[in-house]
Amino acid sequence: MKAAIVTQAGQPPVCASFDAPTPAEGEVLVTVRAAALSQLVRAKASGAHYSFDGGYPFVPGVDGTGVLENGARVYFAFPRAPYGAMAQQVAVPKDHCVALPDGIDDLRAAALANPGMSSWMALKDRARLQPGETVLVNGATGVSGVLAVQIARHLGAGRVIAIGRNPAMLERLKSLGADEAISLTETDDLSARFDACFATGVDVVLDYLWGPSARSLLVAASRAKPAHTRRRFVQIGAMGGGEISLPAGWLRSSAIELMGSGLGSVAMPRVIAAVGEMLAVADKIGLEITTECVPLERVSEAWADTESRARQVITLG
Repeated sequence: MKAAIVTQAGQPPVCASFDAPTPAEGEVLVTVRAAALSQLVRAKASGAHYSFDGGYPFVPGVDGTGVLENGARVYFAFPRAPYGAMAQQVAVPKDHCVALPDGIDDLRAAALANPGMSSWMALKDRARLQPGETVLVNGATGVSGVLAVQIARHLGAGRVIAIGRNPAMLERLKSLGADEAISLTETDDLSARFDACFATGVDVVLDYLWGPSARSLLVAASRAKPAHTRRRFVQIGAMGGGEISLPAGWLRSSAIELMGSGLGSVAMPRVIAAVGEMLAVADKIGLEITTECVPLERVSEAWADTESRARQVITLG
C-alpha cells in the first residue's frame, strides 16, 4: 500500500510503499480517507513527544477518518505502531473508532477532531465545568483556542474570556462566544488586566500557551480573593514555552488546582468518546476550521510548510 514513511528523526516523511497491516484480535481494518497533520503528529515524528515509542521507520499520523469493511464511516485514533493514519489502510483497536455523524464530511471531521477534542475533554473530564462558570482561554486565537471558546459556551460556561495575540481574531471571537478579549500584545499592564479578570471570578483556565502568559495568570489566580475559592488551571499546550518558574507558595496559599489534559491524563476510550461527542454537535455549534487538503503524494511538501495558518489534512481517497 501507499503510505507516508518517516525513516529517522528530523526527516520529513516520503510517500512510498509500506506493507499493509493485518488486523489482530480486537482490531478492525480501516480504509483511510483523511488524516490531519497536527503539531502532535510532527512532534511524534521528530521523536520529541513524550508518547513516541522510538521506533523507525514508521507511518506518521495519530488519527483520521475512513471506512470500515462493512462500509461504516468512522473517526479512528492511535493505530498500532508502526502504522499511522497517513496510509491507505490502518489496523486499529475497535474501541479506538467512533461513528461519524451523517452531517459532517471526512475532511472536516479529520481537521476538527484533535483541536476540538482538546477543549472538550479538558472542560468535561478534567475541569468538570459546571453550568454558569467562567472560562478563560489562554491562546484563544490559535486553531484549538478558537474552537475552545465556542465549545466552552456550548458546554454551559456563563462567561468566556479570550486571551491571544491576533487582534483580528480576538475581535471575531466576540461573535463566537467570548464576552471579553485581552491581547497579549497590549502595552498596558497585563498583570493588572489579569488581576481584574480573577477579581470578577474565573473558575477554569484552559492554557494552550504555558510560558510567561501562563505564569502571569497563575500569579493573578494566587492573588485573587477569597483565596479559598476553587480555581482549576488546565494545561493543554506549550506554544509559549515548555517551562515556567512556579513558587510553591502560590499553590499553598490558594485553592488553585493545577492539572494537565493530554494523552495519558484520560483513558483512551474516553478520549475517543470525547471526539465523538464533539463531532456530533459540530454543526449545531457552528464549529469550522480552515482546512488545506493535500494528496498523500505531496506529504513531504505539506510537512515542510510549517507557516500555514490552515489545518493541513492529508487525503487518501
